[in-house]
Amino acid sequence: MSRTLNECIVPMYPTIQALDVDTLEPGEHKFWFAVATDAIGHPQTLPVRVFKGSKLGKRIVITAGIHGDEQNGILTAQKLARVLENQTITGCITIVPTVNLSGIARHSRDFHSAAPDSSSANLNRIFPGSPDGDDANRYANSLWQNLLQPNADLAIDLHSQTSGSAYPLYAFADYRLDDAIKMARLVCPDVILNDPGDPGILETVYNQAGIPSITIEVGIGRYTDINMIERAAHGILNICKHYKIIDGQVDIQAKPCVEGSCITSIRAEQGGFVICHVSLLEAVETGQVLATQYNSFGDEIHTYRAPTKGTVISHNVESVRAPGSLVVRLID
Repeated sequence: MSRTLNECIVPMYPTIQALDVDTLEPGEHKFWFAVATDAIGHPQTLPVRVFKGSKLGKRIVITAGIHGDEQNGILTAQKLARVLENQTITGCITIVPTVNLSGIARHSRDFHSAAPDSSSANLNRIFPGSPDGDDANRYANSLWQNLLQPNADLAIDLHSQTSGSAYPLYAFADYRLDDAIKMARLVCPDVILNDPGDPGILETVYNQAGIPSITIEVGIGRYTDINMIERAAHGILNICKHYKIIDGQVDIQAKPCVEGSCITSIRAEQGGFVICHVSLLEAVETGQVLATQYNSFGDEIHTYRAPTKGTVISHNVESVRAPGSLVVRLID
């Protein structure tokens, strides 16, 4: 028998305002987490899945969708949840697959406020937020205080490159933290950035709270990449195996991974149509041609060259580039 529309849209799971996984019975749990209210007082609820074992172990929290146009991260989190169903768990895995509700609904990177005196905000630059700030800050603070921080011994935040550009499978890790380095390498990514972190980023805030964390970039923005989703999910399961959260043999990375600490971003000098001439993970030399830009008539107006040697970790996939838009990003 088919389910009613309401059953499909709003499954009847418990609604909570705070979570303490230590108090849950072993097993699989689904909740609606009421993170905030919207401008007309209706609750904004996030789906949360918890897989709790009968034995104590590491508690890992996995988030996705902080940037609403980075959908491969969301699909990775959802895939992980399906894989974990009916598995034996030691410790606890909490998955929050769609963090930025307003951004996801608009296919947009930002958190969108309905307040007449507020602009859209990059949610991943304001953690841990503030209970007395604007709605974006209150949203981030509710997430941090009531859901994320209390339930994590380790944390993974899933992203992709933003709209218009591509990444390989790419991990950010603070190399001052042994567990962050371990987790990043267990993902078996193409690239790892030694990332001490910037203020307001969820990964940074976790690390400052003593919770080792990494960020994983799962390929291209907006458009589905099944291969990247599979690889990212496999990498996170590898982490869970290493920390004995699930059973299984840990895979060792078969191919070399590029690890670096210096990022060089080449950006559009002016507006126009940019065709890129390099591919992801290509090694380039200083002065090498990276891309050509054309005006609306099709006349060549600029040639972009590598200012330094490095490995290509991102390039535009949408040709229209406003001034300052990313053309190519290198790591060294």
